[in-house]
Amino acid sequence: MIKNSSSLRYESIESMRGGKGTVQITHLMEKDRFHNKGRLFAHIVLKPGVSIGYHKHEGEFEGFYFLKGEGIYTENDTSTVVKAGDFTLVDVNGSHGIENNSTENLEMVALILFD
Repeated sequence: MIKNSSSLRYESIESMRGGKGTVQITHLMEKDRFHNKGRLFAHIVLKPGVSIGYHKHEGEFEGFYFLKGEGIYTENDTSTVVKAGDFTLVDVNGSHGIENNSTENLEMVALILFD
């Protein structure tokens, strides 16, 4: 299967998980393609000042691979600066959030799989 950019689904979510601003999501794969093994594979853009609020992943885990920019990533109450080339993984029942506190867009690929 090949999907060109015009066939991808784009979504904007205001205050995602209680965060600030509007998160821009490009869904690279839809839920029905996961065969009940996951629910998200997407390119995510956080403009300056935008965040995904701190939240828990019950029965699933999530990885972020950072493509551009930098921000503050918080996992299980520990905050770290992340930038392009970094990878984070919150395990099953772990909690995390991300904030773009820089002046350029923070871009990442996100993957959520079920336990």
